[in-house]
Amino acid sequence: MLCGQPGARGDGPPRFVLGVDVGSTVVKCHVYDGAAAVRGSGCRKVESLYPRPGWVELDPEVLWSQFLGVIKEAVQAAGLHMSQIAGLGISTQRGTFITWHKRTGKPFHNFISWQDTRSAELVDSWNNSLMLKVIHVVFTVLHFFTGNARYLAPSFLTFSTQQTSMKLSWVFKNIHEAEEAAKKNNCCFGTVDTWLLYRLTKGSVYATDYSNASSTGIFEPFTKCWSPTLCNLLSIPMSIYPPVKDTSFNFGSVDPEIFGVPIPIMAMVADQQAAMFGECCFHPGDVKLTMGTGGFWNVNTGEHLFASQRSLYPLIGWKIGKEVVYLTEGAISDIGTAIKWAQDIDLFTNVDETAKMAQSVVDSQGVCFVPGFQTSVDDPYLCASFVGLKPSTTRNHLVRAILESVAFRNKLLFDIIVKKVHIPLQTIRADGGVSNNSFVMQMTSDLISKKIEKPANADMSSLGAAFLAGLASGFWTDKEQLKKLRRIEAVFEPQKDSEEYRLAMDTWLQAMEHSLHQ
Repeated sequence: MLCGQPGARGDGPPRFVLGVDVGSTVVKCHVYDGAAAVRGSGCRKVESLYPRPGWVELDPEVLWSQFLGVIKEAVQAAGLHMSQIAGLGISTQRGTFITWHKRTGKPFHNFISWQDTRSAELVDSWNNSLMLKVIHVVFTVLHFFTGNARYLAPSFLTFSTQQTSMKLSWVFKNIHEAEEAAKKNNCCFGTVDTWLLYRLTKGSVYATDYSNASSTGIFEPFTKCWSPTLCNLLSIPMSIYPPVKDTSFNFGSVDPEIFGVPIPIMAMVADQQAAMFGECCFHPGDVKLTMGTGGFWNVNTGEHLFASQRSLYPLIGWKIGKEVVYLTEGAISDIGTAIKWAQDIDLFTNVDETAKMAQSVVDSQGVCFVPGFQTSVDDPYLCASFVGLKPSTTRNHLVRAILESVAFRNKLLFDIIVKKVHIPLQTIRADGGVSNNSFVMQMTSDLISKKIEKPANADMSSLGAAFLAGLASGFWTDKEQLKKLRRIEAVFEPQKDSEEYRLAMDTWLQAMEHSLHQ
């Protein structure tokens, strides 16, 4: 599928940057000019595989083909030649990984998605183990006597199916070939970025960046190293991990046989951190809200790394030279997923209709939507449901209930951030497909009593990857120049007192509580 506007064909000097975003639902590539305007685009739907209940995989060869395809489509749509591309920046979904044989390059299995719940039994076993209770006690004591923040997170460590570490532990317990190769130092682990880099360079470069590494949960943000403690605990060999490089960095060039010319690979970044960079959230207290397949609140905490709190966890945003920027993140599952499901069962035809449908009724008539399509940290077996259905319930009430659940969860997570992150919150900037929904945006603004900015282009992850690649290649000079390129399409300011939503939110909270205790 081609998207975007064709530009003028020519074979001049490198005047454009590519930003590719390998997301959970689509792979997109945009060609950006010096003004950060999109000159051409390509996009293809990600084809997830569901071989067993709870398993979510991606075929590596299909993903590779889609990745190459969107780049070729975007450059063609822009009317350009590959030789005019100054650099490539790659943003990728986080936590999705693959392992392969170091010598042959052959994968031991498909990509295991961040949405995959195959490790549920392993997670339950660990969370109920005596070993984990001992770890809690030891690190609670260490934190009490030392006051060192790095001991806080292990003091209430719990495992979840979303964590890469649990699924990687599953691989070495269940895939004999991977286990045997690891014993001989012949097993490579890679998130999507690492594997794409390996393929683009025909095996000559094996690396990841700090943002992707820190998003696995296996990389220790305090020490900036892969965690030997966690790996020993879960019997994961330390030899499998790639070297970790800066986010904005010359990773090498694409093998010329692939695109005809050696395009420099100048940035690799995890998708939420990429969106943060694309939104120009460069200062402590800047907040980014992404509403796509899932929802992610990220707060720039500058050079200060806040220890993991319940519902919040620390990440490395990006590393550029000596600068390391840390983030605190909170996540919500089932945002875009729930809306897509509603479309699939014909609650509406076009997603653009949903805001008007929700606004056409004064309330949801007491109907609540309980999310649960994807992994719940609290309960991986939780199922989605509607509560409070009546004979008078219409499609509009159901759609409003789904959209309200997004805003309510935004409110819950925002309140936790305000309580736990002791940094004055500055601008809130939203992106992702669901940020195009005016009902969700306005209700979220009302509930949190804050102004929310929405950019002209909601594809912030690809823009962030392009910005980082452009800085590394000298295409753009500094962050100040990038700030001037920002384009705001809409600003949502509070129009109602959050108290006006109290009854509806209390009803929704009761429905959530009831579902968790079924």
